[in-house]
Amino acid sequence: MAEVARRPIALVTAAVLLLEAPGIVAVNAVMARFVKAQSMSLDGLDPESMHTGTWALGIGSGAALALCGLVALVAGVRDRRPGRLGRALLIGCALVHAVLAAVAVGLLGWGAFAVLMTVLGLIVLTLVAYGEGSGTRGEERRPEREGSGNVRDGATAAG
Repeated sequence: MAEVARRPIALVTAAVLLLEAPGIVAVNAVMARFVKAQSMSLDGLDPESMHTGTWALGIGSGAALALCGLVALVAGVRDRRPGRLGRALLIGCALVHAVLAAVAVGLLGWGAFAVLMTVLGLIVLTLVAYGEGSGTRGEERRPEREGSGNVRDGATAAG
């Protein structure tokens, strides 16, 4: 992938994830309000616990999305691939979007599926654009350490 496209892709991904975070919190706030107003429970659980749990899930999900958005933002601003933890967060976020898209197609329709798959595509595109060996511009890959036992340039490890 052209190095010119990496930065805009990461920045668009960051913007989408940072906009999605308060949306998820808002959706869970509406669900928490309905749970409390209807005094709903699940198999005899305390309705107040259901209300608190819905809020906690919304805040936790929003914070996770915001963190993933910040990882993509830092990658775009620095034009460097995210670290190991950052890549793991983005991969987890992509997996959650894939599962939610599969559920959403049945519950909400193809429009919700398309939105979630678009976000999934942006996350995966960011991960691929900053794949293995993609450092900053002008930075070459570091040569392997000598004595590591790897074969380089046609030489044998025994020679």
